[in-house]
Amino acid sequence: MLMQSRLVALAAVALLPWGAAHAQQGAKKNAPAPAAQPAPTQPQAEGAPGQPGWIVRCTSASRQAPLECAMEQNAVLTKTGQTVVLINIRIAPDTRTPIALLQLPLGLNLPVGAKLQVDEGKTFDFQIQTCENRGCYASTPIASDLLAALRSGKQLKVSFQNMAKETIAIPMPLNDFAAAYDKIK
Repeated sequence: MLMQSRLVALAAVALLPWGAAHAQQGAKKNAPAPAAQPAPTQPQAEGAPGQPGWIVRCTSASRQAPLECAMEQNAVLTKTGQTVVLINIRIAPDTRTPIALLQLPLGLNLPVGAKLQVDEGKTFDFQIQTCENRGCYASTPIASDLLAALRSGKQLKVSFQNMAKETIAIPMPLNDFAAAYDKIK
């Protein structure tokens, strides 16, 4: 089992630069997402037709429990359907503040973390907290200035470094962010 995990991690490290570049190339071609994954989106030019944007999902622990809603968007590799970046935003029930969870691929330069930038604005740093077989994760409350930028921006850029210290930037459209956020708050 340990050997298999190491092989998966090694394959992810080797394919990360190619995969991110391929995901960005797929964005220019507006190729459809794989049929096996109807909800995910891929990095694409703003306003590309036929691609879902921010998706709102609500769940409840039981029929009597209150609904808890979150919104998410992800970028996937066109050919494999592998998630490159997933962003999930939910409202914490106790503090009523928005919390962001980023899922990134394996094979990252962990000390650098991840960065979010809306349009050409300020860069927000996220510390990567843990990794497991599906990827690496960062979670933090969303600052009010970042939330305002997300609501009014056109494009979110998620960037991180691979093990070769090459920066990979994944663009994600924000055209329906405000409407999705209004549904979960």
